[in-house]
Amino acid sequence: MPDVEEKVYQKDPGNAEGGPCKPETSGRTQEDKSSPKDQSSLLSVTGLVDKVNAVSKLSEKIGMNLDCHPEEKVLPPSSLEGRVKETMHNAFWDHLKDQLLATPPDFSCALELLKEIKEILLSLLLPRQNRLRSEIEEALDMNLLGQAAEQGALNVLCVSKYILNTMTLLCAPVRDEAVQKLETITDPVRLLRGIFQVLGLMKMDMVNYTVQSLQPQLQEHNIHYERAKFQELLAKQPSLLDHTTRWLTQAATDLATPPPPCPDTADAASAACPSPGEAAVSPEPLSPRMVLSQGFLNLLLWDGDDEEFPETLLRDRARLRELGAQLHRLTVLASVLLVAGSFSGSVLFGSPQFVDKLKRTTKALLEEFSSRPEAAAMLAVGERVSQEIRQRLGDMRLAPLSSDSTVALMGQLQNISRKEDCVRSVIDQRIHLFLKCCLVLGVQRSLLDLPGGLALIEAELAELGQKFVNLTHHNQQVFGPYYTEILKTLIPPAQGLEMEVESL
Repeated sequence: MPDVEEKVYQKDPGNAEGGPCKPETSGRTQEDKSSPKDQSSLLSVTGLVDKVNAVSKLSEKIGMNLDCHPEEKVLPPSSLEGRVKETMHNAFWDHLKDQLLATPPDFSCALELLKEIKEILLSLLLPRQNRLRSEIEEALDMNLLGQAAEQGALNVLCVSKYILNTMTLLCAPVRDEAVQKLETITDPVRLLRGIFQVLGLMKMDMVNYTVQSLQPQLQEHNIHYERAKFQELLAKQPSLLDHTTRWLTQAATDLATPPPPCPDTADAASAACPSPGEAAVSPEPLSPRMVLSQGFLNLLLWDGDDEEFPETLLRDRARLRELGAQLHRLTVLASVLLVAGSFSGSVLFGSPQFVDKLKRTTKALLEEFSSRPEAAAMLAVGERVSQEIRQRLGDMRLAPLSSDSTVALMGQLQNISRKEDCVRSVIDQRIHLFLKCCLVLGVQRSLLDLPGGLALIEAELAELGQKFVNLTHHNQQVFGPYYTEILKTLIPPAQGLEMEVESL
């Protein structure tokens, strides 16, 4: 059977499941390896992590990632495998064309293709679509088609037109245009090849639809499985929640400590300081939700010993570390844009193209943080940003930056490498405020009231916030009962109006 060319489009949930005769999928497999039986009465935390990771890896990925879209594997055309695949496809379709043009025509390959198309179409049907199932069975009766082929009377083009009509009924709206384009093809070989390509897309539409429909069940299964395995370990190691208790205790202490006043800075820093109305808002009363939110925020800046990491978040340690690195880069990026904007003014920063170019340039340079000292990386950032501003001013025939202004710009950008820098400190507080709002209100509502100084990185913040919310939401669903018991000892009953830890 042929393996046709595949093109990847953005997959939308559809109501079709079909594909090429032998589609090459991405090969996503669930690593479901059973762990060996316990050798001692006490399981190690690492053993639990490995065990849960192995069994629930795929279900968690699908359950937590709302944008999970399986896609067919697309080989680069320049790769050896891609060239071989293309050559084999062309050879098959050329062979089919030769068979149909022969005298008398040879319909053997065409019958095999029609048989597979029939199977695909039937697989697209829902259980209740019995009438359409009967129509397909009748129209694509392989016995009748075989008899027509033996008599040399099989009209491949006519059968293909029926297949197209059926595809129109079954495909998702996003595939309507692709099906309509096939209706203009009169060459039977090209038409069959196009049918297999579109059926491949329809199959992935159905896969994605199925994945999305199964997300709640997969997530629920993963939650119960993780909690059950953790409870088994807790029964054998009663002290297992010690680090988690200390982590939540520290979060409650942080909330009870008054935040530092906004630094008295000029220019760039003052643009990011809270408005008087915001500053007048009294601190939130101590509550389970706020303690957990503070605790999760603290983990993004975790600099303690890994052995003291909360036991309930060991599986998420790597992802939290990556989110923390992303938070750090966004803090520096927003600080750089704020300082650059204060020196270049609204004329340059009123141009979305200039701001976008400056963001892309700065992002690329910030990637070097992991490979060399931050101060050295910021020196490169300062030089490049200063260069971009000078070049843009020259292109617009505006007055260039003075020597003093250039030195001041370079100095302020270099200072961003220090954590105590006033601009960086304010931006850091602002991003933390945004993330805390995301945990309490959700990402979309938080974006409606974005803290000052963060508008230029709104898209990046939305991505970070969604990842953070997904991670914490899943963690609370799994370990909420344990957090509830710990928080009962930390929050006075008068303050804890609702001790049950709800999902964020």
